[in-house]
Amino acid sequence: MSEGKKSDIHGDLPAAASRQGMADHKELAIFAFQRTRMPIVVADARKSDYPMVLANDAFLELTGYPAEELLGRNCRMLQGEATSPTAIAEIRAIISHEREGTVEILNYRKDGSAFWNQLHLSPIRDDDGSLAYYFASQIDVTEYRKIQTLEEAEHRLLLEVDHRTKNVLAIVDSIVRLSRSDDAAVYAASVQQRVQALSRTHMLLAENGWQQASLRDIVTLQVGVFSEHNVEIDGPEVMVPAPSVQPIGLAIHELAANAAVHGSLSRGNGRLAIGWRREGEGLVLEWHEKGGNKFGAASVKGFGTVLLGAVLENQLGGRIMRDWREDGLLLVVELPSLDRIGRSLQSKV
Repeated sequence: MSEGKKSDIHGDLPAAASRQGMADHKELAIFAFQRTRMPIVVADARKSDYPMVLANDAFLELTGYPAEELLGRNCRMLQGEATSPTAIAEIRAIISHEREGTVEILNYRKDGSAFWNQLHLSPIRDDDGSLAYYFASQIDVTEYRKIQTLEEAEHRLLLEVDHRTKNVLAIVDSIVRLSRSDDAAVYAASVQQRVQALSRTHMLLAENGWQQASLRDIVTLQVGVFSEHNVEIDGPEVMVPAPSVQPIGLAIHELAANAAVHGSLSRGNGRLAIGWRREGEGLVLEWHEKGGNKFGAASVKGFGTVLLGAVLENQLGGRIMRDWREDGLLLVVELPSLDRIGRSLQSKV
């Protein structure tokens, strides 16, 4: 290899070459440029709009354009409606500072189809150090992006499943611990019924994309298991955040089950009125039984009463007030902000 040989454009000479290779390096460089599988284009930096002056076969295949439609035009022709202005600004900054840089940008083929382009820009200077050309290589990272997006979605899903599972298991644990019965069969049945109630709200959440559920749907779903008649449900539209749906659903189930065994739903002439209203950020729910056992739904200090306190008061931070009347029970539940409850429960799981 001869010493001190210069080229018209810096970087034109290979780092290592045989004597014959040095003699043929221009022809070999053109051959390599044309035959490489990486899409490559060269733009003339000495002209105002940086027109493309060279494009290899891989670039033509990637973009779908023939050479005559590309050469002499700026690469911005590959940009489209959804191309990020930020990515375009990054490219402009690289070129204006005459430096190397890599940018991922959404480009479009001639047929209009989009692809994610990992664009690497590199300046080529002449002997006096002036910018002469910009070399640009492309890598189609569309499939990689799809895989990356899928992996991120799967990761979020796994985190969400983990959270949901912990939330459900915490409630199931409460059900098992708080159930009391000397009879194994009665104990097993009571646990099964509560887990089924939990399952109903779980399905309701799934149908609503795990975001929230209507309080009316929660109440109707749990009460409807015991009676579709003599029940009046009335209240404004209230959306319950996902973390609060299952605790509230389980509490409604307990009230309905107790009403069906001891209260208004245990008698043919009994009636149950369920209503709610907003008070500031909070919620007030009224459960009014008429025509049942005069001692009302909370007469039995068993699992149902204990669970109501555990769920509505301890877990949701609410307050339960009971008024045993001659005609039945009026139970009032005051809950603070449902949104704050949801965030608090989520942080604990």
